[in-house]
Parts: sequence; C-alpha cells; structure tokens
Amino acid sequence: MSGNARMYFGKDYQEFVELSAGDFMFVPPFLPHLEANMSTTEELWWLACRTPENIVINLPDVDDGQLAGYCRAAGFSEKG
Repeated sequence: MSGNARMYFGKDYQEFVELSAGDFMFVPPFLPHLEANMSTTEELWWLACRTPENIVINLPDVDDGQLAGYCRAAGFSEKG
C-alpha cells in the first residue's frame, strides 16, 4: 500500500481509522464502511482480500460533507 487512507464506519460514518503504508485492517463481515484517499494529489494503492463467499453489498451514496476531514480532489468526477 502507498498513500494515506481513511476507513469510515459506524453511525453516519462518524468513526474512522487512519491507514498508511504497511498497515493492516480487518473489516468484519457486513460492517458498512467507506474507504477514502485522504490526499487530493497522491494516488492510494492497497490490497484487499475477501472470503471465498466474496460478500459485497453496495451502499447508497454518502455526501462527502458527512465524512470528517475528507475533501475530494478538484476536478474529480464520479464518471471518470
């Protein structure tokens, strides 16, 4: 992994854990969470592993303003 990430979780995604190169994080099954790149200029690279059941549930979009300390890079578009 390279870069600085934040994993948001909990009620209204108000709790978070900071992650940087070399960190490991276990996310329990069915825990709603959001991953965020905390840099507006540097890429974030990480490796994710899942159970053989590959449990993925897409959640409704969350407004960026709801995420403490998060700022989307200027010019970023959800569509590419």
